[in-house]
Amino acid sequence: MIPIIKKRASGVLLPLFSLPSPWGIGDLGPGATAFIDFLAAAGQSYWQILPLCPTAPIFGNSPYMSSSAMAGNPLFISPDLLVRQGLLREEDLADTGFSEYVVDYDRVTPWKGRLLALAWQRFSATRKNRQRLAAFVDSRPWVREHALFLALKKKLGNRGWFHWPRELRQREDPAMRRAAAELADDVEFGCFAQFLFSRQWQQLHDHARSRGIRLIGDLPIYVAMDSVDVWANQEIFQLSASGRPTAVAGVPPDYFSRTGQRWGNPLYRWNSRNKEIRQRLLTWWEQRLQSIFSQVDLIRIDHFRGFESYWAIPAREKTAIRGRWVRGPGKTFFRAMEQRLGRLPVIAEDLGIITDKVRRLRDDLGYPGMKILLFAFDGNPENSYLPHNVEKNSIIYTGTHDNDTAVGWYLSPDVAPQAKRLAKRYANRFDDQASTFHLDMIYLAHSSPSVLSVLPLQDVLGFGNDCRINTPGTTRGNWRWRCAPRFLTDEVAAGLRESTGTFGRLAPEPAKDTEHRP
Repeated sequence: MIPIIKKRASGVLLPLFSLPSPWGIGDLGPGATAFIDFLAAAGQSYWQILPLCPTAPIFGNSPYMSSSAMAGNPLFISPDLLVRQGLLREEDLADTGFSEYVVDYDRVTPWKGRLLALAWQRFSATRKNRQRLAAFVDSRPWVREHALFLALKKKLGNRGWFHWPRELRQREDPAMRRAAAELADDVEFGCFAQFLFSRQWQQLHDHARSRGIRLIGDLPIYVAMDSVDVWANQEIFQLSASGRPTAVAGVPPDYFSRTGQRWGNPLYRWNSRNKEIRQRLLTWWEQRLQSIFSQVDLIRIDHFRGFESYWAIPAREKTAIRGRWVRGPGKTFFRAMEQRLGRLPVIAEDLGIITDKVRRLRDDLGYPGMKILLFAFDGNPENSYLPHNVEKNSIIYTGTHDNDTAVGWYLSPDVAPQAKRLAKRYANRFDDQASTFHLDMIYLAHSSPSVLSVLPLQDVLGFGNDCRINTPGTTRGNWRWRCAPRFLTDEVAAGLRESTGTFGRLAPEPAKDTEHRP
């Protein structure tokens, strides 16, 4: 099996919303282009991001719970690029006083909405633009479906689709035609937002390719219950006749939680006896994978173990205790997708309690797994996250978006002193300096056997837990951290480049007119 990543390399993990921008949230404009240039100057080969899909306050603005698995987040549309395009004017971008350190979703969302409405007025005034939009929507049927879904939610008080009137909940033809006609203006505006996102994203991806930077996307295995994905494809999910889930996703009780985790996502009907339903499920997944691979070069599949077997919790249960393991689609699914799409450049998120069957599935498919350095220092020399134990075909991280930062971990009172001492000793350091601990972890990641090392930007910069992205099990204060532009200096790039080059991970100069996998 030819490995997905063939040459030692390095990259940086940074969510799009964390990019520098004067407009309250990272976007697809100059800040993103400048970050790609920073990565190239630092000798990096990869930029890993989080899901690009729309977020909502009801889900704590988590990119892992969205109204659509295929749509782009309109908050990422760049006002600067709209000015260049002539859809906005400089005076439309009044000084808003947004923080450069955190995303204030309550302020950013309505402000961006007003700008997009202005841009739509100017765009829709010409027939040529409307024709361009129509051609875009015709090539992506999910775009209009999602726009109608959002328009209906707005009309019906933002209620979940499973609380809508029966004829809309069950998508009866007369009701759907009436809704599409009545809400035509809102639907067109929703399509326009996706058109802008797609065009701006393609420009950014082209720039990344020109600088030799490959993009790693993130694909959650499950979708939100209150999403167009479930509403428009109810037959492929485990739902009752009234549209409610009969079983939901989660993970069983473990060391970290006595009651497990009840995520609440509806489960797929992988094991349906109805062949037509199984084929529809595969077709939906094909469209989903095709959509994300049109945006990025590789994907990290979140909760990869769910393809081998998944924890099914009866929907009536309030915790995950009474769930059970159910066999997933396994290798059959991935082989079916390869027949339709070609070989899939996938990173398997295989963290947590993983069985031999899950490891075999990962290895049989040739997918690299993930190794997290901050999980390595429990005193067990057989710990699979210690660099001397990691496989070459793996991706090593100092931490992920769900972890403490490296410096935050070292300063945390919840981390045992002996774990901190072991981490220092492993890096051949005999001090107790927290301020340089991120450098120790970068040294271990870059020197490890893993074919790819990925560093959260906070660890490149040595930031503490006030810059953490997400704390699992909490819903407040997550998905907000932003990097101010003054931190992305030439000196930081040079330091990262030196460490990258020392351990044979330096990016080659990009070849001109290289082919790009769709």
